[in-house]
Amino acid sequence: MKAKDFLADLQRRFPNEPEYLQAVEEVVNSIEDVYNEYPAFENENLIERLCIPDRIYSFRVSWVDDKGKVRTNMGYRVQHNNAIGPYKGGIRFHSSVNLSILKFLAFEQTFKNALTTLAMGGAKGGSDFSPRGKSDMEVMRFCQAFINELYRHIGADTDVPAGDIGVGAREVGYMFGWYKKMQKEFTGSFTGKGLAFGGSLMRPEATGYGNVYFLLNMLRTREIDIKGKRVAVSGSGNVALYTAEKLIYLGAKVVSLSDSNGTVIMEDGMTREQYEKVFDLKMLYRGRINEFAQTEELPYYAGERPWRIIKCDIAMPSATQNEIDGDDARALIAGGCIAVSEGANMPSTREAIAEFLKARILYAPGKAANAGGVSVSGLEMAQNAQKISWTAEEVDERLKHIMLDIHNQCVEHGREPDGFVNYVKGANTAGFLKVAKAMHAQGIV
Repeated sequence: MKAKDFLADLQRRFPNEPEYLQAVEEVVNSIEDVYNEYPAFENENLIERLCIPDRIYSFRVSWVDDKGKVRTNMGYRVQHNNAIGPYKGGIRFHSSVNLSILKFLAFEQTFKNALTTLAMGGAKGGSDFSPRGKSDMEVMRFCQAFINELYRHIGADTDVPAGDIGVGAREVGYMFGWYKKMQKEFTGSFTGKGLAFGGSLMRPEATGYGNVYFLLNMLRTREIDIKGKRVAVSGSGNVALYTAEKLIYLGAKVVSLSDSNGTVIMEDGMTREQYEKVFDLKMLYRGRINEFAQTEELPYYAGERPWRIIKCDIAMPSATQNEIDGDDARALIAGGCIAVSEGANMPSTREAIAEFLKARILYAPGKAANAGGVSVSGLEMAQNAQKISWTAEEVDERLKHIMLDIHNQCVEHGREPDGFVNYVKGANTAGFLKVAKAMHAQGIV
């Protein structure tokens, strides 16, 4: 395989899907050499079969708002690859959702899930519906209409959705309830469920905590202590807040949070009391980060991301894709940043990643660093299958072990002759080899 030729052909076939093409390009360029070590892969055209989803469902979702007006949104489910287990991936409700974004997320999910060592394939779904500003009844009616179409294509051993941006415990509960009604069965068909009906302890915390655990493993390779380090975190949703909580517990200084409207800066580090206030604001009242800044009399930068505003030792982007561009990356490096660990999916552009690797700082791509969420989703599936619940301590220990194992895979496949660990190459290679070998063993399907 020549990566350049393959990517050019993919560009020709899918010209209007930039996020998907960006994700594929990153993986294909980094695994070209190892792919060509297996002639059977090329004989079976495995790379094309791996990059193009198994199937895509798209459908209209019609629902009625509180004023009795009929609304229409688009719904999607991208089932990318199930070579190593049932399709597994979140559902995103956000006005920006389109097929390119979901294909990129499903593609990334395939390799992320492979890295966890659990039996899960890759998928992603969602809608351009936004829960923001909607009543609970409107959200419920939309979720039921969405699942009324999707329920035919998912199930505990087929495809197991979970939450993502815009989809939390409320939305998962509504979707699971309607799925249960339509299928007339109670199975582990969703993860991220409430504890009363099959959810796992530690699932809300898992992505943020797991990202911190991966960061700690990276820092240990250079004998760096997290205590006292200034950490810039973007976002203020589930991932960002639990990342901040764990960092504060470990003695780090969280110096920023953000949302789509702007960034709040905490020059001396967020206190535990401030954390509890912003957690309640975002999780209980669905407020905005500028409200927190006003209440605490903190600097707020409307329309800005944190990367060029404040100097930090560590950056943990936890908001959305492509939130760190080349200029942001150069600003972080110039400001003394020694590590970047991604809590969001593909938050760094190609140019930003190139800058991080050129500077030889510690850089963990999302498919490795933020795999804690889907890992605990996999543990939730295991608990559901056994009809049991594990303690929070047991789940947390399993999470730590999984993140260490992912880190070790990245080091094994990403260490360069001079000792530098290219975590991008390591994560892509480890995930690719597991999926590719399973596909090869199963024949042309």
